[in-house]
Amino acid sequence: MRCTGDAAAAPLVDRTARPYRRPATRFLGVIGRLEGKSAIVTGAGQGIGRGVSLALAAEGARVMLMGRTQAKLDAVHREIEARGGTATVYAGDVKALSDIEGCVAATVERFGTVDILVNNAQEVPLGYLLELDDAAVNAGWESGPLATWRFMRACHPHLKGGGAVVNMASRAGVRPDPVRRGAYAAAKEAIRAFTRAAAMEWGPDGIRVNAVLPYAMSPALEQLGRDNPEEFEKRRNESPLGRIGDSEADIGRTVVFLVGSDSSYITGASIPVDGGTTFLG
Repeated sequence: MRCTGDAAAAPLVDRTARPYRRPATRFLGVIGRLEGKSAIVTGAGQGIGRGVSLALAAEGARVMLMGRTQAKLDAVHREIEARGGTATVYAGDVKALSDIEGCVAATVERFGTVDILVNNAQEVPLGYLLELDDAAVNAGWESGPLATWRFMRACHPHLKGGGAVVNMASRAGVRPDPVRRGAYAAAKEAIRAFTRAAAMEWGPDGIRVNAVLPYAMSPALEQLGRDNPEEFEKRRNESPLGRIGDSEADIGRTVVFLVGSDSSYITGASIPVDGGTTFLG
């Protein structure tokens, strides 16, 4: 299971009179800012991975959708093609090195190279430290920081000379109270460490590497809204903007910026995209 939403604290401000409204998806056609670029997005079948894939394709990028569930990937593929974009699918597990290498090889065979890499997939180990087992912690490490490093390493030869990487970190890693989220927070902070190291080491190769700390609607949060509307309101009210982000319009468009020419002087940065709930001091 991949999940990018984190549990929230009590609401900072009472916004019960302000209903949550999902932003309208404005980017329905191919605009072309990333025309000719090819991208890999992991965990692309739902949530933030889906939103990022749609946003990249809307700007003309050809997107390799990588994930474990064929049916979910196929659904996103159809969405992209219906909007006039280009995508293909690679069903695999980011915990398996052979699947990572296979995905990169398939992308190069299909599109000629890899210009953009978005490491989004992550299994989420939750639980008190004394209750977690090795299997859950290992799955969090292997699907998150280890897969991130392996994908970056495999894509490095193709990214040289202008490529860009965006790794999904989490606000869980910088919270003062990561209770029951310690293993998940540790995995996400390891991703930020890999991000910074790659940015410094690969800058001379013309590769930029940044991290995003997102908070957006996900299947898990949508289910929470149906099962526990009161708790959902607490999550929504946590943001000074009074809403939970949209995976495409908020997170996806940030990724488009970070992999495009407008951010050519930005690398090694960790950028919260969470409506103001995280401060990186």
